[in-house]
Amino acid sequence: MAFNLKKVLKALLFSSSQPLSVKDIQAAFARFHDQPTLPLVNDVVPSADGEAVAPEPAEVPAEETPSPANDGAEVIVAAPTETDTELYQDVPSLITAAQIREAMDELAAELRAADDIYLLIDGANGYRLVTHPRFARWIRILRDEPAPVKLTQSALETLSIVAYRQPVTRTEIETIRGVSAEAGLNKLLERELVYIVGRADLPGRPLQYGTTDKFLEFVGVKSLVELPASDVLSPRQIDEWLKNATNATPPADADMGLPLEEGEGDSPNREPVEVEHPAPAAAAPDENTSASA
Repeated sequence: MAFNLKKVLKALLFSSSQPLSVKDIQAAFARFHDQPTLPLVNDVVPSADGEAVAPEPAEVPAEETPSPANDGAEVIVAAPTETDTELYQDVPSLITAAQIREAMDELAAELRAADDIYLLIDGANGYRLVTHPRFARWIRILRDEPAPVKLTQSALETLSIVAYRQPVTRTEIETIRGVSAEAGLNKLLERELVYIVGRADLPGRPLQYGTTDKFLEFVGVKSLVELPASDVLSPRQIDEWLKNATNATPPADADMGLPLEEGEGDSPNREPVEVEHPAPAAAAPDENTSASA
């Protein structure tokens, strides 16, 4: 019987609570070939801590009769046996990334076809078995967790700007949106969808924000490269918005359709006007001078 890569991968997925990358799986196969001997078929691998514990084989003499305490009870002896050929024999020395991905795709298709409670997803950090979303309510009841709260439109807009612009400061977000982004950023930080990347090399050293791996899981992509292209939120468009906002000048009289001052040219909407300055008022006579006269 040939080596069954798919069955081994399924066992590795069930035994790990963390995502398994292709490099993690290849490292496991490398350690397998570094072992001096093959493991026994009756090895026990506890799922709690993930460390393999090989039980010591029990020695029971053939002449020994069961004790009164164990009278009638079946005694199971863990004796060394031949290893399973499809699991531990003829293991290839090199498992390529293409072979692992192909086997994982087949496992994912089988789980979907079987309408099982588990799904196999290929996330940003690797492959992972997850519970089907339709069982989410039962999981929340078991964990005594509240129902998830949807993000507001304001938070979604802020998250979109961070995703396409990152690293981005709060001032840049507010310049693009035209409103305060403090509440939206705080909500996204609380949900661990964005995090503080560092500080910008600008006056005041403002904080810069970027998206997390949880954001990638939230939108269902493996990397930021897989985000859909957007003409509205493209880096070029965002840079143009920021440039226009920072270089904005107050409108002149000509832009508002008002008459121009003398020497500024003709008004586009009206004829040039002459402003008449009133004549200075005559000075009042001095009382002292009038009295002396």
